[in-house]
Amino acid sequence: MLTIKAASVGYHDNWLFEALNLTIGKGQIAMIDAPSGAGKTSLLRWIAGLQTEAMNKQGEVWLNGERIDHLPAENRHIGFLFQSPLLFPHLTIAENLGFGIPPTYSRKERQNRISDALKRAGMAEMESRDPETLSGGQQARIALLRTILAEPKALLMDEPFSSLDSDMRLQILDIVKSEVMRLHLPVIMVSHDPRDRDFCNMPPIMLTPHQ
Repeated sequence: MLTIKAASVGYHDNWLFEALNLTIGKGQIAMIDAPSGAGKTSLLRWIAGLQTEAMNKQGEVWLNGERIDHLPAENRHIGFLFQSPLLFPHLTIAENLGFGIPPTYSRKERQNRISDALKRAGMAEMESRDPETLSGGQQARIALLRTILAEPKALLMDEPFSSLDSDMRLQILDIVKSEVMRLHLPVIMVSHDPRDRDFCNMPPIMLTPHQ
């Protein structure tokens, strides 16, 4: 469960939105409903621990009963999908996917997890491919799988599929929903496409501009 308590984010002396309180349960997906410049991406970055020095922030972030807003990003166990896939061009697909897998797994277990993930995404036997040979939709799927294989306890998505055509977006969103339900992850997504509301299973998150 991901809980945000009295969260406000801004820059310098300007707060972007009024204090936000919300709770997202395991397997629940919510979309932030707010205009451009309202602080959607800033909110996600603060939750994930990726804020900049210029950012002002206040409030609390709780994940599965533990307060995490004081922790560095690498210790928060929150997956983040960016607008760009951000794949490593010098690594194969398997190496990209293995990058986030916890080191506690044996080599054989890592290989099996990578193969199983590719099969679930309809990309079986593509371990040795170069990322630059993939289509945009395939790259997006690999970015998603890499995030999932890192075993996050929550998932944040900042318009990661906005550049894809409608059919491909729907295919990948189906994969997202399947993985989210399988792993029981709370999810917050940013999207400017109103059709994505149909993908969510809880009411939109409203950001009220700071007065």
